Amino acid sequence: MRAFTPGAVLSAVLLLSTQPAWTQLAAPNEMGVTIGHVHLNVRDLDESRGFYVALGGTATRLGTAEVVSYPGVLFVLSKAQPSGPMEGSSVNHIGFVVKDGRSLMAALKERGLKIASNGTDWRGGYVYSPDGVKIEIIDRPSLAVAIQFDQVHFFVADPGPHGGPAWSELQAWYSNVFGAHVRTSTLTPPTPGNLASAPMSASEISGTNLRFSPVDAVTVPTKGRAMDHVGFEVSHLEAFCQQLSAKGVHFDVPYSRRSDLGFAFAFLTDPKGTSIELTEGLGKLPAR
Repeated sequence: MRAFTPGAVLSAVLLLSTQPAWTQLAAPNEMGVTIGHVHLNVRDLDESRGFYVALGGTATRLGTAEVVSYPGVLFVLSKAQPSGPMEGSSVNHIGFVVKDGRSLMAALKERGLKIASNGTDWRGGYVYSPDGVKIEIIDRPSLAVAIQFDQVHFFVADPGPHGGPAWSELQAWYSNVFGAHVRTSTLTPPTPGNLASAPMSASEISGTNLRFSPVDAVTVPTKGRAMDHVGFEVSHLEAFCQQLSAKGVHFDVPYSRRSDLGFAFAFLTDPKGTSIELTEGLGKLPAR
């Protein structure tokens, strides 16, 4: 969900109560955190809905919000004029793993969408949404489902908040704040044969990869861009926010809750400008 005022966030969930839960998020990590949603600013709702469904998602509505769901994550679409594409912001791209990358890339090409190879003989690559959201497609034939959300890839320029390498300090921040498990704490070289790969370190939150790469050009915050913010679903969100405040984390929108709806949220921004919404109750919200 985008960086709404608190009242606007809640207006999107007014239908909660009589309908069954409709999306199953990944189990949370030790700190009670899992990926929840990605919030996008789109110029044309119909065009964007068609694009995200063509990727393999299922379109539905959550109150007044347009939503496309994938296994373990929701994409929330808000009609708005993006201030710019995803590239150039602190999140360079997001990504999916798919069971049949070659067929999906061929289908996207046939639709006339902007795509780019990553050197894997079109078994994967990059596709761009109508508003410039950059999405990596990774072929994984062993996948149990057709498509699954895989990653958020940060591209950040030095210095970090403490004067060191920005990619390293941002990786440490996600570990400290959200309990992200560090897989590699040094920059690994580009994947052999992958023309689009970048040196990166890697962490993971409940099956979703967080990747961190250095860039020379200064990137801009995500708020207002084609990808406005990422969302984490958090167990016991009020206590979690109190713990973050004790660590010195600043909230753009403090913890808020509607007990009649069973939904709570808060907003903050990471040290390099990625807007983040924290929610509790997202996985229990009904569709219509």
